[in-house]
Parts: sequence; structure tokens; C-alpha cells
Amino acid sequence: MADVYYTPAEYKDNLFEGNLDTLEDNIKKDRTEEDLLFQVMLSLGIPLSSSIECEEIAGKKVWSVNKKTLIACFDSDISEEVITAIAKRKPKHFAMRDSSIHSDQVVDNFDQLFAYYSPHTRRRII
Repeated sequence: MADVYYTPAEYKDNLFEGNLDTLEDNIKKDRTEEDLLFQVMLSLGIPLSSSIECEEIAGKKVWSVNKKTLIACFDSDISEEVITAIAKRKPKHFAMRDSSIHSDQVVDNFDQLFAYYSPHTRRRII
């Protein structure tokens, strides 16, 4: 994860002069999807020796760890179709990047989709 915590003294006089672009994404630019997946696995206490499968849902790469212990998607422009398909699988955990969501409509419906299809899934947005 990128260092996104700053003190007021670290900002320039005007936030829009040189600092705004640092707030776009909290993931370091050189990190791969596998890096993110392993970080999430470690933070959830899932052994790195767990089985990991990769598949495609609606054109997006989706990772499944230990069957449905964790399902993660770090692709860009994730649609409601992808979120719905994942929620219907009822994973114990779901993880995605904050910057991955396709639109405000997907953001608005994200929790409702999981509440309807898989209310017990713990959702993690990184």
C-alpha cells in the first residue's frame, strides 16, 4: 500500500497544486494483482499455501482462494454484473480495489447486491 497518511505540514499551500493526484489511488503503482491478493490473504489470516484459482467473469479476472474462502477482483471498471456473479457464490470474504468500481451506480448498489445474495460475506475495499 502506498503511504497515504500525511500531516498538514506535508501539504503544499494549495491542495490542488501538486497534491491532488497523490490521493487518486492508495496502491503503489508497481504492485501486481498477485501482490494485492497475497496482501489480502495475509491480512485475513489465509495461508499462502491455499489453493488459488483464476477465472474470468464478464471479462474481468477473478481470484478464488480455497474454493470460496476469499474471492477477489482487482481489475478496473468492475460492473454490477461482476459484483452480482461474485455475490451469488456466497464467499466468506470478498476484496477489490477502491478504484476498480465502474460507476457511481455500482457503488450505490454494491452493498445491496451483497446484502441480497450473500449477507454474511465480509467485504474489503482496498
